[in-house]
Amino acid sequence: MLSFNLPTMVNAQPQTSQSQLTVEPEFWWADMQHNQLQLLVYGEDIREHSVNLTKANGVKLTSVVQSDSDNHLFINLDLANAEPQTITLTLEDKSGSSQSFSYQIKQREANSAQRQGFSNKDVIYLITPDRFVNGNPNNDVSPDMLEGLDRNFDGGRHGGDIEGIRKALPYLHELGVTQLWINPLLENNQAKYSYHGYSTTNFYKIDPRFGSNEEYKALVEQAKGYGIGIIKDVIVNHMGSGHRWMQDFPTSTWINHQQTWQQNPDLVPYTSHHRTAVQDPYAVKADLDDFEKGWFVPTMPDMNQNDPLMATYLIQNSIWWVEYAGLSGIREDTYSYADKAFLTRWSKALMTEYPNFNIVGEEWTKNPITVSYWQAGKQNADGYVSYTPSMMDFPVYEQLIEAINAKEDWGSGLITLYEALANDVVYADPTKLVLFEGNHDTNRLYSLVNEDIDLYEAALTYVLTSNRIPQIFYGTEVLMTSPIEGRHDGAVRGDFPGGWQGDAVDAFSGQGLSKAQNRALSFNRKLLNYRKNSLAIQQGSLKHFAPENGTYVQLRQHQDETLMVIYSKNADATALDLARFAAHIGNYQRAINIISDDKFKLGDTLEVSKGVTLLRLK
Repeated sequence: MLSFNLPTMVNAQPQTSQSQLTVEPEFWWADMQHNQLQLLVYGEDIREHSVNLTKANGVKLTSVVQSDSDNHLFINLDLANAEPQTITLTLEDKSGSSQSFSYQIKQREANSAQRQGFSNKDVIYLITPDRFVNGNPNNDVSPDMLEGLDRNFDGGRHGGDIEGIRKALPYLHELGVTQLWINPLLENNQAKYSYHGYSTTNFYKIDPRFGSNEEYKALVEQAKGYGIGIIKDVIVNHMGSGHRWMQDFPTSTWINHQQTWQQNPDLVPYTSHHRTAVQDPYAVKADLDDFEKGWFVPTMPDMNQNDPLMATYLIQNSIWWVEYAGLSGIREDTYSYADKAFLTRWSKALMTEYPNFNIVGEEWTKNPITVSYWQAGKQNADGYVSYTPSMMDFPVYEQLIEAINAKEDWGSGLITLYEALANDVVYADPTKLVLFEGNHDTNRLYSLVNEDIDLYEAALTYVLTSNRIPQIFYGTEVLMTSPIEGRHDGAVRGDFPGGWQGDAVDAFSGQGLSKAQNRALSFNRKLLNYRKNSLAIQQGSLKHFAPENGTYVQLRQHQDETLMVIYSKNADATALDLARFAAHIGNYQRAINIISDDKFKLGDTLEVSKGVTLLRLK
């Protein structure tokens, strides 16, 4: 966002009156695929101003779109032949008074378009920034923001920030993390519950309680030095009710149910959450509208991607942040709730700009068919085309938690996890899905397995050795807990131990960690760092064997690296007959336990304990 306090000019003579202009995006770049640029200009009574391009080289002013608001203008520029430069645009009213502003077209960084997105080589670590590390207590409260600090309230702001993430980079590198997905950092100037970040009130500004745009960019650059990329959490479906647009909409169709809200906010309809209506060949339009156009809650107005000016604004905003900050990925929130034709355009624009980039969408359902609809390459019956390479694998996550906890029986337990992978046939590419052990909306893994450390290690191993892209939630490595039943957002997003000065338990130094926490942290470090160099996990084949007698075996193999992953839910040690696997493990005679480093000869049977046994065969 670019703001100017400029003197009004009449016949080039300065006057004493002041007029403020705000321009979004605040700058752009030359040599972009997205070279047809839309500027949203905000200023008092500028709607009917004429616009002239008074200084430019290779830039064309293609059109000016008058807003439905007196205080907005849309300026369209053709940058196809533009070189890096600073151009000048002049706005003039009917009386001849004019004001000019400069606009920068920057040089792109070398190889920006060829940036590598996150992939199966990575382990993604999800951070809720307000709850991770408070690196700069001086920004806990901002005079321009409505909500202050209240660490005693689990729904309040606790003070975590970008500086805290920066300070944690050595710890994260040692842990074995290679990507950070950070919950939204943009300004959320809401009166309460602003900590989670999903009610954006300025799409071009980092919330000052987290830091600044410059600090975010510096974090990305410093993280690269540790071999860590940054994934931005993007929301194109809704915004925050505290956004200034709610007082002065740029168009009459900027948000869904705009006129209803203006007449009586109490009458605004809320989403039905019936996500299958988007794909259902028998769904009526009313059901589709109820899902797609309804608001989440009163504080999250639903943006209208069918408004072409809004659609372009959102597309440009996503590209701007990738280019400006140097991102390696986007996680798109509440994916299917946005208009699906817009999602095609949005994902295509990003992947055209950055062909090796990655985007993962959130479609929260247990139904793999519903998730598969949104993945790039899927041949949908209705002809719908997506360019989003990845989706969150909620179906396998849900089945993993259920299978780990269920009683082993003919139709329950590990067999259901085994059968769930057969659903991979519905995906264009299941290996590009992101599988997770938990996130900011799900209860904590250690709690969900009833604080059974063996089952915890089994569930984590399943995620980290799967043929997916794995994601873990901050604090999982030190057994953070939550209630088990229902939604408990504040507790799930608890403060990371050691993130605040004076914390009795400190995961960074190890101070105060229990025996179980130390075991979990060591387990995570060992497996994550092994995974960094394991082609069998990153790109190898997957074979699995139907569970028997409370055990389930998977094989990951690439060239001469073969891993045998054995899951057991039996309380006592179990003798595994290796003859069953002979056709697949060949002439291997020895094995190394990846976690313990124990080496031993293979015989006719293998004794395995409860939890997981992870072996490299020799």
